[in-house]
Amino acid sequence: MASPVAEALQELRLNPRFAGQITAWQCLPARPGRFGPMPDGLDSRLLDALHRQGIQNLYTHQSQAIAAALRGEDVAVVTGAASGKTLCYNVPVLHALLRDPQARALYLFPTKALAQDQLAAWQGLSLGLLPPAAAATYDGDTPASARTRIRESARLLITNPDMLHVGILPHHTRWAAFFGGLKYVVVDEMHAYRGVFGSHVANLLRRLRRICRFYGAQPTFICCSATIANPQELATLLVGRPVALVDEDGSPRGERHVILYNPPMVDRAQGVRRSILLETAAVADFFLGRKLPTIVFSQGRLSTELLLTYLRQAGEKRGQPPGTIRGYRGGYLPRERRAIERGLREGSVLGVVSTNALELGIDIGELSVCVLAGYPGSIASTWQQAGRAGRRQDVSAVVLVGGPSALDQYLLSHPAFFFGRTPEEARLAPDNPFLLRSHLQCAAFELPIAEDESLSEHGDTTALLRELADGEGVLRYARKRWYWMSNRYPAHEVSLRTATQDNFAIVQKTNGEVIGQVDAASAPMLIHPGAVYLHEGQPYLVEELDWEKRIARVRAAKAEYFTTASLSIKIEVLRVLESSAEGAAARAHGEVRVRTKATQFQQMAWHTHERLATLPLDLPEQTLLTTAYWMSLSERVVTAMRDLGDWTIAPILSYGPNWATQRRRARERDGYRCRHCGLPEGQDREHDVHHIRPFRTFDYRPGQNKNYLAANDLSNLITLCPECHRRLETARAMQGTLDGLANLLQALAPLYLMCERRDLGVTADLDFPFTHAPTVVMYDAVPGGVGFSTALYRLHDELLHACREWVSQCPCEEGCPACVGAPVEMGMGAKARVRQLLEGCSSTSGQEIPCTASGG
Repeated sequence: MASPVAEALQELRLNPRFAGQITAWQCLPARPGRFGPMPDGLDSRLLDALHRQGIQNLYTHQSQAIAAALRGEDVAVVTGAASGKTLCYNVPVLHALLRDPQARALYLFPTKALAQDQLAAWQGLSLGLLPPAAAATYDGDTPASARTRIRESARLLITNPDMLHVGILPHHTRWAAFFGGLKYVVVDEMHAYRGVFGSHVANLLRRLRRICRFYGAQPTFICCSATIANPQELATLLVGRPVALVDEDGSPRGERHVILYNPPMVDRAQGVRRSILLETAAVADFFLGRKLPTIVFSQGRLSTELLLTYLRQAGEKRGQPPGTIRGYRGGYLPRERRAIERGLREGSVLGVVSTNALELGIDIGELSVCVLAGYPGSIASTWQQAGRAGRRQDVSAVVLVGGPSALDQYLLSHPAFFFGRTPEEARLAPDNPFLLRSHLQCAAFELPIAEDESLSEHGDTTALLRELADGEGVLRYARKRWYWMSNRYPAHEVSLRTATQDNFAIVQKTNGEVIGQVDAASAPMLIHPGAVYLHEGQPYLVEELDWEKRIARVRAAKAEYFTTASLSIKIEVLRVLESSAEGAAARAHGEVRVRTKATQFQQMAWHTHERLATLPLDLPEQTLLTTAYWMSLSERVVTAMRDLGDWTIAPILSYGPNWATQRRRARERDGYRCRHCGLPEGQDREHDVHHIRPFRTFDYRPGQNKNYLAANDLSNLITLCPECHRRLETARAMQGTLDGLANLLQALAPLYLMCERRDLGVTADLDFPFTHAPTVVMYDAVPGGVGFSTALYRLHDELLHACREWVSQCPCEEGCPACVGAPVEMGMGAKARVRQLLEGCSSTSGQEIPCTASGG
């Protein structure tokens, strides 16, 4: 008899509404388990406990990992979801605690929810062998009354990096017995420790090892991870010493169907497809309507809330209570998240829409279907999210609904690339000076730093220590040691989750209740005045943003729209780290200062995504010191494009003697409002006046002709706000070409980096101040950078090759969101010009751009 999932998949295959949009369907067959020997010498009581749980044999990876840990080797275990990695550390730890009454162990999980899950798994295995109080979670939710007991009696401490950072290491003297007997440190979900968070955690583990050495302990590290390309390198960076790798997955797996799905084309010529959110909702509702437990992964907070709204509306039409479909994301309060997790395990919640917050191994019960609203940004994350369905041996389904971006469309058009590609590398930058500076202060607070001691794996920290002493006065050098001299508590000032420490609280204006929080970098985009903030599908209108107090005050509202904000970006190069001027496109990477400012926001209709209004914003400018990669076009490329008549960057020196009068008359005629979006002029800046037919084409020559009269005729002039004017100018040929190239680069870069598109900022400038040439800049969107820019510099040729390949294969005519961008934004003919530009941009080809007509 076919399973319910198999029956639903058969219906999907035959349903004309969906079948025509499937670009690939691959069935990953079920596989049997492979087993290895039980390591010699395990405590007999532990063996009995395993047998009581029905475990007579170990999978091959469990056998190898346990044996390595028992030998005292640091080990990294890298296998798929639901492969039984928990036993890889529970067995050697329980063995040690049974054999040595003084032995202790520390488990680190990236979230509190995972810690609670693992405590339950441990209690099941250790039942009757150790008292329940021997293991305890210790996090921000632990009552103060219980903390002393835990410090005195817990032999297994289950916590998260944040608590270790703030609540344990700074108070290590209260934990002297624990650190003195520490035998094992478990770092689970290791793949989550990448980028800023991972770089912080690497520094945190340096501090942990330092404390352990002080108390005479040298614990063995056991790291567990989903599949990534460089697990051994990542574990070595985190742990600070070589690790053994176990990556032969011996666990069984049920049959899994992986479907790539492209939303239907609305306008083939322009490459416009139906909204990814509406199509994801339709696919998910297909399975939810058949009562199949389903998880939907979305790319951000806004899209999560929109999808939740759509699915609840669809469920209500068939009598399904709204509470059976829940949202799950950062910003929800802990009690809300625990209730959702419990509902999924118990079956009272049938479906959940989540950001990547549920990507990690929290126990959410038996799910049958996983729907991904867009490519998550990395192959590793895709398979990790897919693994949330079919976590035992039943048939499961995974549907990746492609978005309009170039990255999504590239993957949907290259299924062999998707199914055959090796997962990406996880990148860290633990010696990022912004991060290292913070952790040096924390380390000095914990123990004086010896003169010959370095908390950096690749460099001397003396200069940073001296700066903290002489510049800030928080350290003092005496007797060949650096001592903490401030009354500050440095760990409280350092958040491991961000490179900056600010968060904004979102407070209901009516009752003062805090309903969520947003990091400072996202605040101008998500909680600006007038924004619609969504929480569990409920719209809240932001009435006030107190920048100084970090509070957004909101009220519940029945908004008919959602909001999106626009940023202006300015970049200043501070230092070049590497550069190469070979070929037609020079490249470099280095340190930069990025200035961003939210300038306006749009009100967008719920289901049609129609722009209803554009309104101005006036928020403080934000500054980011980070690293960037940039490529600039050589003079011969600019000359070749100028010869084609497509590109000129020379300024217009004069618009004729009547320009000031005609400009004023045009603004008066248009009521001092933008003709495109309706935005009124502000008091601090007049709107721009734009020539519909470009002024240059009238060939005005001062003192020689009066062609300015026709160029400046009111019929050829329209009033535009600065943002709309910039967009319209961008649409003109060669700025559109450069923007199209930037769009491609930003979209395809995540194929080679373990990051999401939002981890990289991008801008294109026809006359970039540093290079004085047309330049595309991509920067790490975190202070100090985390290594993406260096990798992009190395991947320059490979990335340009992928861009050339995709822009040549995309089926649209003039450009679309799936390649260079829509023609209305980039200009007619932008696709052909980008393709032509890329043909001459390889740093190795050295080819001239052919001077042929490019269309448009």
